[in-house]
Amino acid sequence: MLDAVLDLLVEGGDQLTMTAVARRASCSKETLYKWFGDREGLLAATVRWQASKVRAGNYDRQKIDADALRESLEAFAANWLKVISSRTSIALNRVAVSHAASGKSNLGAIVLANGRFAIGERLKPLLEAGRAAGLLAFDDVEDTFRTFFGLVGRDVQIRVLLGDPLKLPAAAIEQEARRAVDQFFILFGAGPRPKIRSH
Repeated sequence: MLDAVLDLLVEGGDQLTMTAVARRASCSKETLYKWFGDREGLLAATVRWQASKVRAGNYDRQKIDADALRESLEAFAANWLKVISSRTSIALNRVAVSHAASGKSNLGAIVLANGRFAIGERLKPLLEAGRAAGLLAFDDVEDTFRTFFGLVGRDVQIRVLLGDPLKLPAAAIEQEARRAVDQFFILFGAGPRPKIRSH
């Protein structure tokens, strides 16, 4: 069902209806209303599902070392770049921006809460584990996350939202992720440094 929502957003932007989703997902409208409540509930679930694809990697908080921290940060950065540059995220974010500007719905707030803010809460424990292990030095975890977020995203999201046909193949995404993490360690690294891999 959520795949159907994303496909329809890519195809038609804001023309999404419960009828169209039911038809595309081969289910009844009653099922959609039962599971999601209304169109806004369906969009909120879609946003949460899309944002859940951005993960901070697997690590043992008690035994984290410089290389494990780098690997997890790179995994997060690559996941996030892949998600925000996908056709589905671009379509979803365009609709959210339009709704935020027009007051048509609170989709913009839903995208912020379940996207950017939820992703931040997912990564902050990793940053704090790095600090506890003496690998990172910072005062405020939110400010540190925002800096990392900026190093990773650069201008990618605004460019794709405004129609730049920016192509980010897997190799380019991995290279961008490594570069962002290198820069992050220059700003916040402490103690033993991880091995820097070539770009």
